[in-house]
Amino acid sequence: MALNSPERVRLKPSSSARVAVALPGTGSDAEFARSAFGPACAAAGLELIAVEPDPLGVVASYRAALEAAASTGPIFATGISLGAAVALEWAAEHPGSTAGVIAALPAWTGTDTADCPAALSAAFTARQLRADGLDAVVERMRATSPRWLGDTLARSWRAQWPLLPSALEEVAGYPWPGTGRLATAGIPVAVVAATDDAVHPIEVGEQWARLLPTAALRRITLDELGDDPAILGRLGFAAFGFPVVDGGEPLG
Repeated sequence: MALNSPERVRLKPSSSARVAVALPGTGSDAEFARSAFGPACAAAGLELIAVEPDPLGVVASYRAALEAAASTGPIFATGISLGAAVALEWAAEHPGSTAGVIAALPAWTGTDTADCPAALSAAFTARQLRADGLDAVVERMRATSPRWLGDTLARSWRAQWPLLPSALEEVAGYPWPGTGRLATAGIPVAVVAATDDAVHPIEVGEQWARLLPTAALRRITLDELGDDPAILGRLGFAAFGFPVVDGGEPLG
């Protein structure tokens, strides 16, 4: 039975690890992943490898980074949005190489993504970029996004240009983990979900936590994430019992 309560469930790593790999979300970059997971990893004594997505093959670059890191021992696989899905899928395939997973802001369940807000957003943005170019689309994105998100995506989109549209099209077609995959994943997973994010619905995070055999759920708001992206790593690693602190009080 999954540990699916939003109460303070404490997970146990399935093995000892000294390294965590952080996978960014769609269109994002290693810098944001580092800001999300770096402080908690430092507090926990873990080396962090924040992965820069290769726009020529985003998912392949994520999986290659996980494989490389795990070649020296078990790892924590962490990720945001798309990165959470890839981390979960890889870990489920390599339970002996995984101490645990932190899945932040999962966006969907199932391979049919016709109605997935994150996939639809990625596909729409790719079409806009091809039609109007980077500068115009960045300007529109900034006008409709919180400042922290606008700054983050403007930086990462410019770095991935001109290959960004192809990268977005790739991830728009990514088949997210289905109910069967989640229900049979043999690794502990901390799910961190936002209660007010239309692109990454809280219902998806709650469903993942219900279906996963060993899981804990932590809730945040987008304002909390914008104020301090490190909340993702703090809550995720604290769910595994690491001595991560916030305001002087242990979390988890």
